[in-house]
Amino acid sequence: MDTETSAMRASQAELQSRLIAALCTRTLNQFAAESRLDGESLRDAVERYEIDYAWQVLSSARLRDDTVARVADRLQRPLSEPLQTWIADVLSAAAAAQPPELLMSFDNDVPEQLAALLCAGLHPEPDPAAAALV
Repeated sequence: MDTETSAMRASQAELQSRLIAALCTRTLNQFAAESRLDGESLRDAVERYEIDYAWQVLSSARLRDDTVARVADRLQRPLSEPLQTWIADVLSAAAAAQPPELLMSFDNDVPEQLAALLCAGLHPEPDPAAAALV
């Protein structure tokens, strides 16, 4: 493995770790208990909050596209294809790391959290497109 690949993987691993730590996930039992406290059925709560398995939310095209848009907004320019692919890879890795029973909502602010992490300097240094983030 060359130095560039190693640096990109280390940066992605750190970003993934920070992203996962910031996620708001719950088990089905926790979510059902919260729904009861709110006086609504589980079905109503799932529909209202657009709940799905965390791995499904994180690997969705919707979340990827929203994250790319948020980063582009912060940078005030379109993102390169390599940087878009890298963002998709970070989300895919975070999805793969989720236990299969955890739920989360599409209204979690993952796109904004990831955009903030990326724009704070957690990006692969060797990628010229990512280097433009600094």
